[in-house]
Amino acid sequence: MAIRVVLADDHRIVRDGLCALLARETDIEVVGQADDGLAAVRLARQLQPDVVVTDVSMPGLNGVEAIRRIRADAPAVRVLCLSVHAESRMVLAVLEAGASGYVLKDDSYDDLALAIRKAMSDQVHLSAELVGLVVNAVRGRGQPHQDGHASVLTPREREMVQLLSEGLSTQQIADRLHVSPKTVATHREHVMQKLEICSLAELTRFALREGLSSLELPWRTSARMPI
Repeated sequence: MAIRVVLADDHRIVRDGLCALLARETDIEVVGQADDGLAAVRLARQLQPDVVVTDVSMPGLNGVEAIRRIRADAPAVRVLCLSVHAESRMVLAVLEAGASGYVLKDDSYDDLALAIRKAMSDQVHLSAELVGLVVNAVRGRGQPHQDGHASVLTPREREMVQLLSEGLSTQQIADRLHVSPKTVATHREHVMQKLEICSLAELTRFALREGLSSLELPWRTSARMPI
């Protein structure tokens, strides 16, 4: 049977291109497409594909959080990250979230197809240039960190950090998460306290550093909304 794949990327041209390439493979079938992290989680739950291939930088719910939710909701589904980001912290976050591999977008198409097949064999695949980064990052894990880390936050708090860093107002976040503005304000206060952060600018820098948001995302809306 063919390996059933769901593609998640907020660029339609990327998804369409990948679909066309994967259609050449007799043992791989694309069964769904998602344009953000929430849609990826929903499709993984509904379709139960063999593999989800997801970008990291997506609006609303980033790839790292989507991987965590997919692995929690559908443990049998393998997840691969396909991204332009080659920072060690980002790669480690993806792997720790439960991904079966990390492929860079400037790799060849054959590397992605190989990663999909390896995921089905319960093997981990990393782009060649990432192997050294990951090894060095793991070696340095014993060193003390001066800055806060996303691991101290709950899943809802990480989601809140992403939405705040992307410029959504308190009311917009409340509407999206179906909670009250007061609840949003409470979460924001708790996040600030945990991370010892005092401003939205610092929170945005934290989100970028931890891979919870991307420089390209806030500017896709016409303007940043006040909090």
